[in-house]
Amino acid sequence: MKEILYLEVPTPQTTTVCQWLQHQFEPGIGEKTITPDGFVVKFSAQNTEEISVFVWSLQRTTYLKVFVTGNISSIAKSFTQNLTHSIRKEFPLNYPEPPTIDLSNQSIFSALASDYPLTVKYFQKMPQGEYDLKRLYWWEKRWREGVKNPQKPKQVIWKKPVKSNDNSLEYDLIYVGGALGVIHAAVMARLGYKVLLLERLPFGKMNREWNISRSELQSLINLGLFTSVEVENLIAREYRDGFNKFFDANNPDFAKAKVLHTPTVLNVALDSEKLLHLCGIKLQEAGGKILDETEFIKTEIEPEKVVVSARNLPSGAEQIFCGRLLVDAMGTASPIAWQLNGGRAFDSVCPTVGAVIDGGFETGVWDSNYGDVLNSHGDISRGRQLIWELFPGAGNELTIYLFHYHQVHPENPGSLLEMYEDFFSILPEYRRCDLDNLVWKKPTFGYIPGHFSIKGSDRKVAFDRLVCIGDAASLQSPLVFTGFGSLVRNLPRLTELLDTALKYDLLNADNLNKIRAYQSNIAITWLFSKGMMAPTGKFLPPQKINSILNTFFGLLAEEPLEVADTFIKDRASWFTFTRLALVAARKNPYLLLWILDFINFKEILLWTTSYINFTLFTLVSWLLGWLPSFTRRIQPWLESHYPGLWFWLLANSYALTYNVGQPQAEFKLKKSMAFSANQKTREIVK
Repeated sequence: MKEILYLEVPTPQTTTVCQWLQHQFEPGIGEKTITPDGFVVKFSAQNTEEISVFVWSLQRTTYLKVFVTGNISSIAKSFTQNLTHSIRKEFPLNYPEPPTIDLSNQSIFSALASDYPLTVKYFQKMPQGEYDLKRLYWWEKRWREGVKNPQKPKQVIWKKPVKSNDNSLEYDLIYVGGALGVIHAAVMARLGYKVLLLERLPFGKMNREWNISRSELQSLINLGLFTSVEVENLIAREYRDGFNKFFDANNPDFAKAKVLHTPTVLNVALDSEKLLHLCGIKLQEAGGKILDETEFIKTEIEPEKVVVSARNLPSGAEQIFCGRLLVDAMGTASPIAWQLNGGRAFDSVCPTVGAVIDGGFETGVWDSNYGDVLNSHGDISRGRQLIWELFPGAGNELTIYLFHYHQVHPENPGSLLEMYEDFFSILPEYRRCDLDNLVWKKPTFGYIPGHFSIKGSDRKVAFDRLVCIGDAASLQSPLVFTGFGSLVRNLPRLTELLDTALKYDLLNADNLNKIRAYQSNIAITWLFSKGMMAPTGKFLPPQKINSILNTFFGLLAEEPLEVADTFIKDRASWFTFTRLALVAARKNPYLLLWILDFINFKEILLWTTSYINFTLFTLVSWLLGWLPSFTRRIQPWLESHYPGLWFWLLANSYALTYNVGQPQAEFKLKKSMAFSANQKTREIVK
């Protein structure tokens, strides 16, 4: 038998598809005989040649294959064309939206039960399930509003050219968003700045867990934020090895791959809530203030201060705060990010769902000495390549995520609720379990954004007296890192630049836009990300994305461990990237042709421009490799005489190293630095 067709029918109603094939589809040739999972077309009693069609269910969708026996190629081609056309017409791609609900007379469980029955069932088993499901619905609604109306974002930044006489200056820094925000806020408070943190949720509430490696975690120690003992107390689990493997049963032989081992990638699971609370303590000990359950409304930018309007959610009372600088750490829910960048606030996103499970798996299902960094157990499902992550936590805990790389599209923003229905449906396919026996501790969900930068200045991360960090700054890392990983890796750079800008009141948009975690060595990898997301409205061969992923990860599996470690941690050099790209193209000659299914000619030109920029920047970095050390030597004189020039030189010095994956020696907190900033604050108030 020979396989002549493999396609996905984007519906979980496999029985409906089978019945349609058996009773409504007309093959137009031979004699149709119904089988349990499809039908067979026979041409005569004496002829052994036949066409066999069958369907099966996996990943909450339907797959179909056609096999032939004998030499009937011309007939088979006509048959498969007819079948494909008919089935696409009968079962088109569908992108359902959550229902509009009214919670004034019903619970969130009742409102969503008919559309998302499994999601409602298992959220009810979680300690704060009702609150978390409301939060999930709110986040998806906020995200959809931004994606569907990108050209007309809600205006939340207002510029006032004339300063007002009211509202005295209370703070140096006002942070909005308390997850990544509190880490950065604690650092700045320990430098001596007066800091206010506003958080919409109860402080310390997290809908994600964080994993990192020891080498990256060390930067928080070197910076002076945590001691070694404190870091050890934040580690919930450190596992021995992490696996990366994508489903390849339907891949051609040259696109199959062995398991990629990454023992030092995301192998340290942190207790995220403990980390946030510790940062909160350090922030408050340094004189900072935290106001939780307080929602950002808008900000007015004046020449010498920023005025922030917020609402206390329990009371509904509006509050006004004044500071020198506003820091946006609200992530993808940030209306500030949408206003600053309009139609290109985010180019891609990973809708991510999952849960922390505190036991209930049978013995032998998983060894907690190991993690699943990236794993797929099937091909494209309803326009998405679903990918799993599994990270052992404290005790019996396992944190499991399901996500996919997604093109931001107004007709298909990406749904967390649909993903959760998938998660609860197919978790037993991924790891053997009985969902009703699992101990559900809490859900983990969010939209992880990406922006396909061509150069360091093509995304706005700042306005006068306002700067974005973390996911609100949307720095694209193509594989496993979110805003947390990017923030930690770039925290010394961001801290020193922001400290310098505050010391000398260099708080206009041009200066603040230089305070970003952009890296040209990862900007070029957006092409890799594009190869992981199915374009909206387009049918692809189901195995296509797994074939691309296995080509590249199979290549990394054949390299020394440090090569994969360097690449996945965003430290790949121009030479490493170029060598790996050429080897991948030689290993899989179809790779470039496959990628054309995901990108257009304009995007090819944009990526070529990005690669040329990276090449030129690498050359400049090599030629000016002496500049960072020279910059440090002239700092005492240059900073005191020409602070603006010093800031510009410092920003470019960091760019020369970080942008090519070679961070500088780490900046350390020095409280003496804060004296100038506080003195400057007092001068402004006067």
